[in-house]
Amino acid sequence: AAGMEGPGGADWRLALWTLFSVLLPVLITAWCSFQRSRRQLLIRDIFRKSKHDWHYTDLFGQPSYCCVCAQHMLRGAFCGCCGLRASERCLKKADQRFVCKEIMTRGAGAAQSSIPHHWVRGNVPLCSCCVVCKQQCGTQPKLCDYRCAWCQYTVHDECMVDCLKTEECTFGEFKDLIIPPYYLSTINQMRKDKKTNYEKVVPYCRKHWMPVIILANTRSGNNMGETLLGEFKMLLNPVQVFDLSKIAPAKALQLCTLLPCNAVRVLVCGGDGTVGWVLDAIDEMKIKGQERYIPQVAILPLGTGNDLSNTLGWGAGYAGEVPVEQILRNVMEADGIKLDRWKVQVTNKGYYNLRKPKVFTMNNYFSIGPDALMALNFHAHREKTPSLFSSRIINKAVYFFYGTKDCLVQECKDLNKKVELELDGERIELPNLEGIIVLNIGYWGGGCRLWEGMGDEPYPLARHDDGLLEVVGVHGSFHCAQIQVKLANPVRLGQAHTVRLILKSSKMPMQVDGEPWAQGPCTVTITHKTHALMLYHSGEQTDDDASSLSE
Repeated sequence: AAGMEGPGGADWRLALWTLFSVLLPVLITAWCSFQRSRRQLLIRDIFRKSKHDWHYTDLFGQPSYCCVCAQHMLRGAFCGCCGLRASERCLKKADQRFVCKEIMTRGAGAAQSSIPHHWVRGNVPLCSCCVVCKQQCGTQPKLCDYRCAWCQYTVHDECMVDCLKTEECTFGEFKDLIIPPYYLSTINQMRKDKKTNYEKVVPYCRKHWMPVIILANTRSGNNMGETLLGEFKMLLNPVQVFDLSKIAPAKALQLCTLLPCNAVRVLVCGGDGTVGWVLDAIDEMKIKGQERYIPQVAILPLGTGNDLSNTLGWGAGYAGEVPVEQILRNVMEADGIKLDRWKVQVTNKGYYNLRKPKVFTMNNYFSIGPDALMALNFHAHREKTPSLFSSRIINKAVYFFYGTKDCLVQECKDLNKKVELELDGERIELPNLEGIIVLNIGYWGGGCRLWEGMGDEPYPLARHDDGLLEVVGVHGSFHCAQIQVKLANPVRLGQAHTVRLILKSSKMPMQVDGEPWAQGPCTVTITHKTHALMLYHSGEQTDDDASSLSE
């Protein structure tokens, strides 16, 4: 009996150890998961209550040191406004001990016309120089040296003297773009006193003051908007920087009414659709009688096509290759120009049609035919699986796929038999075409100068501020591709102040500025609506550079 109990006891112990070895990792994992979720809840609670703009990262992009314990760290939290960095365990202390950049001075400082430097210790930008000794800062592998969160000046620990701590901040290189905190305090007090002559406050600030407002769409194209928001908040007053996924342009632009007339510049970070959204909000300001506060608009192209940005000299796409500081310099140096905006009215055919006509505002182009079909297919695909369309390269690859498909299927053939075209009231005899494109700007289709084509034929000049539209025809998707690489010319149908297009039968794809739809028999009328005040960047980019980017 004792001999039989021995093996049974061993089996029992083996089963117990097996169960223990399985349960232990599970319990440890569950405990770690519980602790991590508890830490995340505490961190989120600190983020929610804090005046800092805290963000958490699993890996810092450069050697970083905690502002409390001075220890090196790979992950932790950083403030998107003042640049403060802290480890998880020191986050609460950092939040209580250090103040962030104030968007508006309060209390005794509200009546002041200057502010002292806002020094933040450690984690200074690489290759920055000390304003006192002109030597490089941040070279030692520890928490050292200071940076002002407003003017971005850096100072060595040993060069920091008491006078620097209380010295008036000049706001540095971008003083003409920054809205100082004391300006907003003064305006706030004037509003309480029911005074509106804000121009008198300008001498508080700068002689050539041109405050900039940043409107960034974090959902555009290559998802760089989030990073840019943080970088602009570091260089400017955070009150000047808006995330369009959280606040509508119409609301953000009301800041213009607190600033000097005809002085404000707006930088739109997004695609052509985002720019159109902002320009619509500016048109609403005109309706409200706020015309004297209308800003000039610059573009940082984050979308897929970016044809308007390309036309105005801001490039075919931004992927982080230009520092944010240089972008702000470009905005300061840009020249003001006008951009024609057009009203597109689509009236459905039929005697008993009680629907109101569809009305669109056009900045770039209107089209019917293969390019509108590609946009429609792309749009439908993106609506189903939006997560796949987070890269400009993937977006263009999908366009290429649908363009190739249309070359084989030719869904828009014999368009000339289905439509009538009138330019300034004169009927145009159409050749055999698959598409008609009405252009307001020089670029089309992600970087192609469509009206110019190969550039080997005489043609009247195309401008975006002359009140004229350029109308061209294409023979199909393959013809569009040939024009893109300058192997063919478009069918130039003419220029006009008013364009009328009648779709007599069947459904056809149409688009206005990349917004496509399928349209039945109708009349499309395009007339001049208004002008938009834009900023033109006369950079060194050439047409060939733009074409190579597009390819």
